[in-house]
Formats: sequence, C-alpha cells, structure tokens
Amino acid sequence: MLRLFIICVIIAIIAGIFGFGGISDAAAGIAKIIFFIFVVIAIIAFLAFKKIF
Repeated sequence: MLRLFIICVIIAIIAGIFGFGGISDAAAGIAKIIFFIFVVIAIIAFLAFKKIF
C-alpha cells in the first residue's frame, strides 16, 4: 500500500510540473486517502503485535 501511495505522489508531482491541474489534484487526493488508510492499518497492526508479545 505504501508503494501505491508513492506512485500517486510521483504522478501528482509530474502532473503538477507539466501543468495538468486536474490530474495532479486527483492524484494528490488519492495519495492522501491511501496514506491515511496506511497509517490506520499500521497502527492497528502495531497494537495487535504489541498484545501478542
């Protein structure tokens, strides 16, 4: 999932450089959503791992 986040960020940066405003906004929005999902899953995994040990 982190890989997908990085791909979306790179697409947003490249689209922003070339002036494609709609594409860069959409890619940045997707990257934000994926990042927050990743953070939530990482916290849940950390708490579950901590309870096991």
